[in-house]
Amino acid sequence: MQAVFERLALDAGRVIMDIFRRGCAVEHKDDQSPVTEADRAAEALILEGLREAFPAIPCVAEEESAAGIMPVRLDSAFFLVDPLDGTKEFVSRRADFTVNIAFVRDGAPAVGVVYAPCSGRLYAGRPGRAEAVEVDETGAPAARRRIVGREPVMPLAVVASRSHRTPETDEFIRGLAAAEIVSVGSSLKFCLLAAGEADIYPRFGRTMEWDTAAGDAVLRAAGGLTTTLEGRPLTYGKRGQGTPFVNPSFIARARMV
Repeated sequence: MQAVFERLALDAGRVIMDIFRRGCAVEHKDDQSPVTEADRAAEALILEGLREAFPAIPCVAEEESAAGIMPVRLDSAFFLVDPLDGTKEFVSRRADFTVNIAFVRDGAPAVGVVYAPCSGRLYAGRPGRAEAVEVDETGAPAARRRIVGREPVMPLAVVASRSHRTPETDEFIRGLAAAEIVSVGSSLKFCLLAAGEADIYPRFGRTMEWDTAAGDAVLRAAGGLTTTLEGRPLTYGKRGQGTPFVNPSFIARARMV
């Protein structure tokens, strides 16, 4: 499954970068979040590939969901897809947008791939192993290495959202002994934790499950965990609420000690 995710993420990244280079119009969805041709083209490619490779597993994807297209039934195993996480970064011509593909089983992200096409960084996680993959100029995997979240050291290195900082997030960070605050867009925040480059990622405010599942899978595979403010593992497949697939505020940590 990871190999299929990597292939689809790399293919989607090529499509996104073609559009990034030539530019495109920006529209806005009902919630006023931006959407572009790149979001839609990448999602169509990924969903076609997943449905061909795994026809029995339902897919939940950001743009289909925005259009009101949801699986009729959702079993304990399903895919979550964010074809272009960090559309605001993409529109602003910043490099830290990603392609996210995740497999969820029994409420937990089990397999995930996060690909940042601008930088050629790909991160992958499956039970027991997380990897950082170098992607060459042709868009093919060139080398890979195992990554593990580091033990927390004081003062902590904190990653925070570039486009969605809230007063609650800033208040939480002020309560930490933080040596460095790294602002970065998209699910790369989880990957910095997984790669041993930071310690904690607090997120207060609305996110969707497709925003977090792939990065969370990589983090868990590297020995970390994402929890609610009450300390429970963040779960996926939440539908019995006003808007389905909405996450509560959470704290992601590189290692659970």
